[in-house]
Amino acid sequence: MFPEHVGFIMDGNGRWAKGRGLSRSDGHRAGTENIRNIIQTSKDLKIRYLSFYAFSTENFKRPLQEVRFLMNLLIEFFNKELPELNKEGARIHILGDVSLFSAPVRFVLEKALETTKNNNEIHVCLALGYGGRAEILRAVNLLLEKETKHVDEKDFKDLLYTAGMPDPDLIIRTSGEHRISNFLLFQMAYSELYFTQVLWPDFDKDQYLIALEDFSSRKRRFGGVDDE
Repeated sequence: MFPEHVGFIMDGNGRWAKGRGLSRSDGHRAGTENIRNIIQTSKDLKIRYLSFYAFSTENFKRPLQEVRFLMNLLIEFFNKELPELNKEGARIHILGDVSLFSAPVRFVLEKALETTKNNNEIHVCLALGYGGRAEILRAVNLLLEKETKHVDEKDFKDLLYTAGMPDPDLIIRTSGEHRISNFLLFQMAYSELYFTQVLWPDFDKDQYLIALEDFSSRKRRFGGVDDE
């Protein structure tokens, strides 16, 4: 049984490039190209929700030159891939604070949202300017503004960036790191975690299928016990 929603903490672009004598920029470009491969494989497998941790709030601390390259790469990705993604019925969602980005970046993001808003074949969520703690605090502040006296879990989830989406069943992190790095903190309460040594640009269809097979072998109890 495949998951309905898979999240990806894409790690290892820099190490992938270094191991090949390339620049970090080359690594980021290879990593971005791999996103398209994962989307296609997921669509073929009828996995309907994907969340990619593309650029965190902490990533703004990186060297200015690298941040600028990543922003240009984001623009390039949408200019190149949006027509095909739209044709295939992909709906783009942005998780995060887009006000943190420059006008050209916001323009392509808004265009992607508008162009794909009626699609429903597969939902592609890009976490940009995203931090899990910041998302939770944002929801709390929205509740305070409403002077809410009582809130249940559904009320709270409706104020998250992922409102209306299923929580991730599986979170995959590449490159051998074993942490969640402030990604979907509320949503991953019962997510299965999969860590691999494979660097993100090398996380191809075969590696993805290995992760999905591992997921399928697990028993998800959600705090309960087996029926056996």
